[in-house]
Amino acid sequence: MTRDELIGRIKETAYLEGDFLLRSGRRSNYYLDKYRFETQPDILRQLGAMFAEYVTPETTRIAGAELGGVSLAAAASMASGKPFVIVRNAKKDYGTGNAFEGVIEASDKVLIVEDIATTGGQVLEAAQQIVQLGASVVAIVAVIDRLEGARENIESAGFRFESLMTTVDLGIKSN
Repeated sequence: MTRDELIGRIKETAYLEGDFLLRSGRRSNYYLDKYRFETQPDILRQLGAMFAEYVTPETTRIAGAELGGVSLAAAASMASGKPFVIVRNAKKDYGTGNAFEGVIEASDKVLIVEDIATTGGQVLEAAQQIVQLGASVVAIVAVIDRLEGARENIESAGFRFESLMTTVDLGIKSN
């Protein structure tokens, strides 16, 4: 699948119009339903391959925040051969009590994959959790940048940010 075909598939499966409240607290006249595109095998396979292109020789692990980043991290892991971890939104209060599922070590160099970046709030929380363990974040790569401040917020926090596409690529006019 070409990049243009992928963009078309994502827009046809995930683009919704209406009045939506976003995680950032902002309202939007459109919504990109990540689960609609993340549950399509052809799209997920292609996204995994594209994320794998950001895996450098120093990258030791891929991370994705629950819930949307889990399938993306798994796809990137399969495409790159690197293990992945799931960053929990909240530390579990049973069993191991982990904030992560999988293994992450202080020596790890982590590529974080993200679904849709609006302000970057959730992925920044995940990056900070990884850094608190002593590991480092080599880059944060989102499927879609809504162009509403995520890049600026992520880069001002000291992390490298990339996106596979933006809302402009999808032909979406901002609010």
